[in-house]
Amino acid sequence: MKLYSYWRSTTSFRVRIALHMKGVAFETLPVDLVKGEQRAQDYQVINPGKGVPALVLDDGTVLTQSLAILDYLDRVYPEPALLPVDPIERAKVQAAAHAIALDVHPVNNLRVGGQLKALGHNQDDVVIWMNHWMTEGFTAFQSMIKTDTKYAFSDVPGLADVCLVAQLYNAHRWGTDMKPFARLLEIEQACLALPAFDAARPENQPDAG
Repeated sequence: MKLYSYWRSTTSFRVRIALHMKGVAFETLPVDLVKGEQRAQDYQVINPGKGVPALVLDDGTVLTQSLAILDYLDRVYPEPALLPVDPIERAKVQAAAHAIALDVHPVNNLRVGGQLKALGHNQDDVVIWMNHWMTEGFTAFQSMIKTDTKYAFSDVPGLADVCLVAQLYNAHRWGTDMKPFARLLEIEQACLALPAFDAARPENQPDAG
């Protein structure tokens, strides 16, 4: 498989974690979002959304959107599972994951920051904006997860942990106040101690700058 990825992309980070967790071999093809390589015509053929990640399967099929890719990986490579079997528990894990992947990330990505600047806001404004939404999202996430497990919902990591750890990378990068979120930092520490999460870290990618 080939993964079109950018080292600092939180959505790419999610997919890298899952690929490593499931032991799926892949080749990283960097797409420099800062340089605008995602807008190149040849890349738009691969991903019309002009973003990352995009996963090219062995037969040439292209999958886009990180949550869709994660769902595919979980169905084709079911062990270790990202989601529990029980329908209620499954919905709870998805809800927490979506609190970050659908509520925080879409208003915090590079495109949104660029548009805010185009509307006259400066970098400080953009950072305040991002930290506001991360704080909102982390507050919701922390109230949705369990308090007596090693990871967000159990003693093995799952989809919620994958989404959390990727977003926490941005939180540390932009100086989000993490004092109210000790539980989330404990989960992050436990996750990053695992080889799959460590291998997926942005700084361990071939295009890390």
